[in-house]
Amino acid sequence: MASFNCFILALFVVLTFTSINGALAARHLQQLPLLPPVPTLPRTGLPPLPYIPTLPQPTMPTMPTTQPTLPRPAPLPPIPSIPNVPTLPRATLPPLPSLPSIPTIPTSIPSIPFLSPPPSTTSP
Repeated sequence: MASFNCFILALFVVLTFTSINGALAARHLQQLPLLPPVPTLPRTGLPPLPYIPTLPQPTMPTMPTTQPTLPRPAPLPPIPSIPNVPTLPRATLPPLPSLPSIPTIPTSIPSIPFLSPPPSTTSP
């Protein structure tokens, strides 16, 4: 990530110096004396286009006005009937096992019994 930040900083510095040089060059061009006008050059004409002969238009054949009679196709054979498929006995699935119960998390912290000091051997 540090190299990316360094790259961004270097790019910013390069763009800054580029814009400074461009501004100085623009100011320098504005302070130059006026240049003499450019002389006009003689204009040359374009050569004439070559001659393209006109071709004769082909004639389209005439469309027939009557439709030809087509032979009738033979009748299709009847669709065969689907044979009866015997019914299979239905399989019974065993009942799903019950999910184990999720143990509950105790919400109270059990008290820790404090150890009492040992009984003193001297009597008061």
